[in-house]
Amino acid sequence: MSKEKEFTPLSGYMMLGIVIFLVFLSIVLMAGHSPFYILTLGAVFVLTPGFFFLNPNSSMVMVLFGDYQGTIKNNGFHWANPLLTKKAVSLRARNFDSDKIKVNDKVGNPIQISVILVWQVRDTFKALFEVDNYESFVKLQSDSAVRRLAGQYAYDNFDNEHELTLRSGHDEINQALEENLRNRLDIAGIHVIEARIGSLAYAPEIAGAMLRRQQASAVVSARFKIVEGAVSMVQMALDQLSKQQIVALDEERKAAMVSNLMVVLCSDKDVNPVVNTGTLNH
Repeated sequence: MSKEKEFTPLSGYMMLGIVIFLVFLSIVLMAGHSPFYILTLGAVFVLTPGFFFLNPNSSMVMVLFGDYQGTIKNNGFHWANPLLTKKAVSLRARNFDSDKIKVNDKVGNPIQISVILVWQVRDTFKALFEVDNYESFVKLQSDSAVRRLAGQYAYDNFDNEHELTLRSGHDEINQALEENLRNRLDIAGIHVIEARIGSLAYAPEIAGAMLRRQQASAVVSARFKIVEGAVSMVQMALDQLSKQQIVALDEERKAAMVSNLMVVLCSDKDVNPVVNTGTLNH
């Protein structure tokens, strides 16, 4: 047997009625001074340990002297052979938020990363008999999976914005993590409902330097966009002046106008304009 099978117990209510009848019969026999009341009372004591309750989204694994008999998943009041060993296994979805672990990303930068995992037991046989402790197995395999994931991708890439990284590729990274965990936890009968990165940051020893690098990269990118927009606006202004023949500018005045507009458009501070009230030549 290498997979889960169903076990059908007897109704607890039916067996309870039998036990109550045996108790009543024992009382009658005792009143009649019959020695057979010992047998009926003995049967009551033997049958009573077989009663158990099963809550919704719970299961009970039945083992008889080391031999797996099956798993009960129907909630309610049941009775089974008192000699059976009963092991409860929850089928509810569980959350696992791992501790932050320090690993190196693809390019060798130390980072801190953690995983949030939502999982549940699907195969009770595998959960109990294929691994030693399925809850510890989930934790250890989650840490191993997130370490492997961090080594496959860089935290960020300032030189190539199109490269998939841990910080930018949320959906793809989480999907890769989830698939990896599914393959790892299948041996324990664990179903992965959702897996995603819970925390991601540079390690403290390089966090300050990387923050300055990100700020510098952001400033350069913003300046590039500003200059690109300013050039387009200057070109549009010159084209409109020429097209509508508002004023005729020679090359020298065009250069002066371009210089002034670029200063106004690219400056990171407010510019104080100087109004020329004289002629065009002054």
